[in-house]
Amino acid sequence: MKSILWFRRDLRVDDSLLLSHNGEVLPIFIFDKNILDTLEKNDKRVYFIFNAVMKLKCDLQKIGLDLAIFYSTPQEVFTHLKRENFTDVYASIDFDSYARKRDEEIGKILTFHPLNDSYIFDVHEVLKSDGNPYLVYTPYYKTGKQLYTKFHALSYVKGTHILTKFDYESTLTLEAMGFKPLHVKFISPEEKLDILGDKLENYAIDRDFLALDATSNLSVDLRFGTISIRAILRKLVELKKEGIDTEPFFRQLVFRDFYAYLLYHFPTLEWKNYKYETPTTFNVDYYERFCAAQTGYPLIDAAINELKTTGNMHNRARMVVGSFFTKHLLLPWQKGEAFFAKYLLDYDASANVLSWQWCAGTGIDPQPYFRIFNPYSQSKKFDKEAVYIKKWLPLLKDIDAKGLHVEEFLTKTNIVGYPKPIVKHEEARKKFLALFK
Repeated sequence: MKSILWFRRDLRVDDSLLLSHNGEVLPIFIFDKNILDTLEKNDKRVYFIFNAVMKLKCDLQKIGLDLAIFYSTPQEVFTHLKRENFTDVYASIDFDSYARKRDEEIGKILTFHPLNDSYIFDVHEVLKSDGNPYLVYTPYYKTGKQLYTKFHALSYVKGTHILTKFDYESTLTLEAMGFKPLHVKFISPEEKLDILGDKLENYAIDRDFLALDATSNLSVDLRFGTISIRAILRKLVELKKEGIDTEPFFRQLVFRDFYAYLLYHFPTLEWKNYKYETPTTFNVDYYERFCAAQTGYPLIDAAINELKTTGNMHNRARMVVGSFFTKHLLLPWQKGEAFFAKYLLDYDASANVLSWQWCAGTGIDPQPYFRIFNPYSQSKKFDKEAVYIKKWLPLLKDIDAKGLHVEEFLTKTNIVGYPKPIVKHEEARKKFLALFK
C-alpha cells in the first residue's frame, strides 16, 4: 500500500504525527491554485510558506525522504496520484468551510485520514457531561485542564519509511507561481522558544501594552506548524520547573483550541451570527477610510498600518479595532474579518472569525452586545507615551502624546496630512446602543 503524506499545517519533520506512520510513502505539498489565485502577488504568507516548504524539503531529504511539490488544485493532484496506485492520504485537520469541502472531495478520490496535529485536544475530547460541546470558555478550560496529562505533550517518534519514487516538478519558484520574493527575514521558532521564558516572566501584565514586545510571536509558527504545539507545551513544563508562571500563556493556547473547537461544532459561525443581530450599514466611505488608516483615531490607524506593513497586529489592538469597526462605524464584522484575512500572516479562520464575532457581540460569548471599547482610553492605558502610535503613524511623531488620547484635541487641531476623527466616540456609542435596542 502506497500512502501520501500531505503536509499542510505541519511544515516540519520533528515531532510530526504525519511522519510517525510507517510504510511506503510520498510526502507532498500543494500550492493550491484555488487559494493562491485569490491573493495579491506580494502576499507575505505565500513567501513565508514557500520558505518553510523549501526548508521542509531539505529536512526530509536528510532523513531519506523528499517532498513532491505541486502547483495545482488538490483535486487534480489526487486524481493524478490515484492513477499511480496510491490508495491513502494522511493530512492534518482544518475546520474552515473551504478545507472541509476540499477534504470531503479528496476523500472520494482516495481514503482520507484526518490527523489532529495542530491542537492540544481533539475536538471530541472536551465535552459536557451530556456529550454536547461547551459554549463558554471557562468551563471548557476547567474540563480541559482536568483531562490534560503529560501524554498531550509527548513528542511523536518518526516511523520507518520507504520513499516512493515519483516524477514531479522539483524546481518550482515563487516567480513561476506569479509571486514576488520579499526578502523578509523571519525569526525561527527555535529562537522564539529560546526566549519564551523571558517573555513569560511578566506575560500576564505586559502582553497588553502595545509598545512592548511581550508576546510569544509564535502564532504564525503554530498556524503553519513550523513548530509543534507539543514542543511549546514541553517548554512550558521546563519553565514552570524554573518557577515561571506559565498559566496565563497556557490559557491562551487552550483558547486557540476553543475557537477551533467551536468552528468545528458550529461551522455556520464562519459567516453567520450565532446570536444578536447587531445593527449594520455598509458605509463605503467609512470602510475605505478604515482600510486606508484614515479614521482619525490614532490607535486604530496605527494598528491598520502595522497590519498592512508587517502582516501582524498586536492582540490588544485587534480587539479595539474590531470593536471600532463594528460598533463605531456600524460595519458588518464579515467585512472586517475578510480585511484581516487578506493581510494577517498568522491568519487562521477559526481564530479570526470567532474573534470578530466576539468584537461584534454576535458570537458564542457570555458577554452581551454593549461591550464597546473606547479607543482613546485604550490607547492612554496601553500606549500612554504613544510609542506604538508614533511608530506606525510617523506623521504624528511631533504631536504631544497626551493629545493623541483626547478626542477634543484631535477634533480641534489641524494636523498636516492627518484627518479629523471620522465619528465622535460618545455619539457613536449611543447611536449603536439606540439602534440595537
